[in-house]
Amino acid sequence: MYVGSFVLGAQFPGQGPGEALHRAVRSAEVTEEAGLDAVWLAEHHFVPYGTCPSAVTLAALLLGRTRRIRVGTAVSVLPTAHPVALGEQAALLHLTSGGRFTLGVGRGGPWVDLEVFGTGLAAYEQGFPESLDLLLRWLREPAVAADGERFSFREVAVVPRPSEALTEAPGPEVVVACTSPASVRLAAERGLPMLLGMHVGDEEKAEMVALWRRCARAAGRPAEEIADAAHVSAGVCQLADRRTDAAEALMKAMPGWLRQGLDAHVTVDGRKRAMRDPHAYTELLCGLHPVGTPRLAADRLAATSERTGISRFALLVEGSGDLAATEENLRRLGAEVLPQLR
Repeated sequence: MYVGSFVLGAQFPGQGPGEALHRAVRSAEVTEEAGLDAVWLAEHHFVPYGTCPSAVTLAALLLGRTRRIRVGTAVSVLPTAHPVALGEQAALLHLTSGGRFTLGVGRGGPWVDLEVFGTGLAAYEQGFPESLDLLLRWLREPAVAADGERFSFREVAVVPRPSEALTEAPGPEVVVACTSPASVRLAAERGLPMLLGMHVGDEEKAEMVALWRRCARAAGRPAEEIADAAHVSAGVCQLADRRTDAAEALMKAMPGWLRQGLDAHVTVDGRKRAMRDPHAYTELLCGLHPVGTPRLAADRLAATSERTGISRFALLVEGSGDLAATEENLRRLGAEVLPQLR
């Protein structure tokens, strides 16, 4: 089992983006100091829900600040990026970090981002498979040309070529954020592990893993690849000597962050949004994830792994909104929870 932190750079009420980003960077450094395995970085535009607009840029900084842990994006949003540009960045980070970079990609949402970056709603609604396949070709082939609906260009050389790295894998690992059966099938047909969201419980995650396996077998993926697929479960972790204290810390801080962060989202086409109630959502997360004593946290992580077959976790540890409390949370996770899982 591999446990990492999930860093959003969340901007809580009364904080500025600089404070949120400082906490994000320090959280990643403490993730390594505490003995965790990875740090996963979110990407958002124009909203205080998350203040990091480029997960690959922050990953570059953190790969330079760390020496052991993996650093992954969770996720880089493909509909607002050019797959070749993102592939070049991923190759660069893979080569210069000794293979410690993981590229997580996803569809994102129907947000105004699509207007600002000029990609349009079609990139979100229909364009994700084409973008993903072009990205994968860039990471695996020596030269690439394109003749699709969104991307068309003559053959060019892949420089730097990530498959030439003297690392464990031929190129950077790619995972796909999955929120629907269609995205599960897309990932499975390409043999890519899934990143499953923190709003989803064990039963639904187990169903998605089972669907992934069925679709991967139907697509003719190798049996060993299917068995070894290292899916990632996102969640929330808050530790305290009593469960009530851990839950209270989140209930005091997270609803305010969620309210201002989610309310700031603007759709590209004026469609109505169905946003979660901040208090109810926080309560849901406290019930689903390792929020409580270290013993409870270890039991919940072990139970999720057993029920779903998922081996990797990306845990949001900044839910208190406070840097000192986040650092303590990480250190307790490393010192008091990980030894029970290993």
